[in-house]
Amino acid sequence: MNDPTLRASDAERQRVVVLLEEHTAAGRLTLDEYAERVDRVLACRTHGDLARVTADLPVQQNRPADDNRHLLWAFLVAGIVLALFTVVLTLAR
Repeated sequence: MNDPTLRASDAERQRVVVLLEEHTAAGRLTLDEYAERVDRVLACRTHGDLARVTADLPVQQNRPADDNRHLLWAFLVAGIVLALFTVVLTLAR
C-alpha cells in the first residue's frame, strides 16, 4: 500500500481481515477487538484507512499459508496424476 489516498478494493479489505484473524489467533487481539476492527476494515475506503486499523500490530514476515502454497499445488497435481493412472490402468485390463 504505497499511496494512502488510493481507494481500497474488496480483496485488499479481505486480506486485512485475514491478517486480523491471524493476530487474534496469536493472542494479540481479543475477540471483541477483532470484531470491532473487522467492522472498521469493512468501512475503510482508502489504503490509509486500512493501515490505521493495523498500525499497532507487528508486521508478520513469514506467513505459513503463503510460504506453503506451492506445496498445495504440488500435492494437487500429484493427486490428479495418480487418479489418471488409476483410470488408465483400470481401462487397460
